[in-house]
Amino acid sequence: MLHVVNKSPFEKTSLDSCLVYAKEGAAILLIEDAVYAALKDTAVADKVRAALKKCKVYALEPDIKARGMEVAKVIDGIDVVNYGGFVDLATAYDNVHSWV
Repeated sequence: MLHVVNKSPFEKTSLDSCLVYAKEGAAILLIEDAVYAALKDTAVADKVRAALKKCKVYALEPDIKARGMEVAKVIDGIDVVNYGGFVDLATAYDNVHSWV
């Protein structure tokens, strides 16, 4: 399953809920304000690193750049994808769940 999270982990609990329900082998795509969770040295970085042990985590590059962030500051192990990568992920998984 592909889990898509679009809310900042500093404002909403969408990411926390996603991390509880995401099963081993699932994929998590961080888009819009959820890309803040992809940054190293934040309050949620350890949660995201733990998720990387059971799930594949992706972050949308245009959203990272739109928020003035640098791809170099993304947590190691997170794959940064463009819009084409987003489409590829959406078509690669039978089920997509959006956490709003």
